[in-house]
Amino acid sequence: MSKEHNVLESYLKSTSIVQQQIESYNRFIRLGMPKILESNKLIEPEVSDFAIKLTNIRLEPPVIIESDSSTKRVMPNEALARNLTYSAPMYITYVPVVSGIEKLDAAGEAFVGELPVMVKSDLCYTHNMTREQLISEGEDPDDPGGYFIIKGTERVLVGIEDLASNRIMTTKEKGKGVVSKVFSTTVSFRARFSVTRDQYGIYTVLFPTVSRGMDLILILRALGMQIKDITEGISNKDVRNDLLLNIDVSPAKDFGPTEALMELGRLAAPNQTKEYQKKRAEIQLDTYILPHIGSTPQDRDAKAQYLLRMAEKASLVAFGHAKADDKDHYANKRVKLAGDLMEELFNNAIKFFIKDIKYHIERTTARGRRLTVRTNINPDTLTEKILYSMGTGSWPAGQTGVSQVLDRMNFIGSLAHLRRIKSPLSKKHPHFKARDVHGSHIGKLCPSETPEGSDVGLTKYLAITAKITVGADAKQVEEKLKELKLFEKEKRD
Repeated sequence: MSKEHNVLESYLKSTSIVQQQIESYNRFIRLGMPKILESNKLIEPEVSDFAIKLTNIRLEPPVIIESDSSTKRVMPNEALARNLTYSAPMYITYVPVVSGIEKLDAAGEAFVGELPVMVKSDLCYTHNMTREQLISEGEDPDDPGGYFIIKGTERVLVGIEDLASNRIMTTKEKGKGVVSKVFSTTVSFRARFSVTRDQYGIYTVLFPTVSRGMDLILILRALGMQIKDITEGISNKDVRNDLLLNIDVSPAKDFGPTEALMELGRLAAPNQTKEYQKKRAEIQLDTYILPHIGSTPQDRDAKAQYLLRMAEKASLVAFGHAKADDKDHYANKRVKLAGDLMEELFNNAIKFFIKDIKYHIERTTARGRRLTVRTNINPDTLTEKILYSMGTGSWPAGQTGVSQVLDRMNFIGSLAHLRRIKSPLSKKHPHFKARDVHGSHIGKLCPSETPEGSDVGLTKYLAITAKITVGADAKQVEEKLKELKLFEKEKRD
């Protein structure tokens, strides 16, 4: 056997072929679920002086309830044979809040539904079992896992390839000029934000809730930035000239921050009261402009700095001082694995679950019945929402074919299916560049394995020794950089 095969054999013995799917799911269980619960922890129904605070979520190993009401553990092979869903019971700890005071004596834990368990993940019984133990339990010792069992059907969540979020991408666009855009993404919100520089050097800003481009200087003034600070720290004379031109032609140069805020409100909500316009403008600044930086008035300074960097990058590309970003380069892409997809699904399902609790509490109060939290929690809401998407493949973001029946035609086919990467682009459009093999794919994606026909180049497969890292906490990295003085946020008056 050649040396290359020795290396490959050693790699496959030490690493699971679906390691990234399992790690991604484990990260969702460990960090994703508590993070989503934290961002949706307060349920405030239309009932005076009453709210519910959700404090913790707990998962138990997979069990089934038999016809005689007894519970027993269930293994993946039994779930397959009996057409069951291999899932873990979820329990949420709650505290009723009456008139702003937490009633700890009325706190409790309620069963809220079931979460599908990935085979071989930390929640699965087969995790860390030896070959002999797997055989004695009736499991296939060579099965890699990385899939779910939904009503007796093996389903795999296919990795979705997308442009990297929270990263400035600057490209030249026909008829528009140079566009710097960023997909600003938080746990529950994704906003497309762009700064466009036209052929004359004028910048316009576009973000959700506005139908036409806004004046960059107006937005910077509304965010609290001083006119003299706009060109500060800009060394390139072409960029400086662009900014000076924008300041010169903008009526906002004579506005104070309050006036700029009112003007933004007037443009966002014409023919409304001054109070409403001001509130609308503040919501736009804090919620819809670069939400990944933050959503409080204290983050406005950082948002203004980020906005300037976007405009600067657009000018540098326009004058040829920097290259335009290549959308097809794999450094500018991210692959959403099972954990990220489950996070999207769980976040959507928990919002429906909270809406359902609010509705039941409001109805109970309207009927004059005694209000107890446990009786208003319907566990089917969460379970049904998750199982519907996993059973049909339709995801909350509007994607289809995310969850697919695992290909069991042969063993190699199964392994390939578990390592499939799908592009969200439409099959009907040519997208010639997106379908091509890019130099940055080598070592990451297989350059030859792709279907023929309309899916060519859009459905790809990971290279044999390619592994995907499951992400890191950006906040921790940011804090560490600040600590090392490599990244410092300037404070402005």
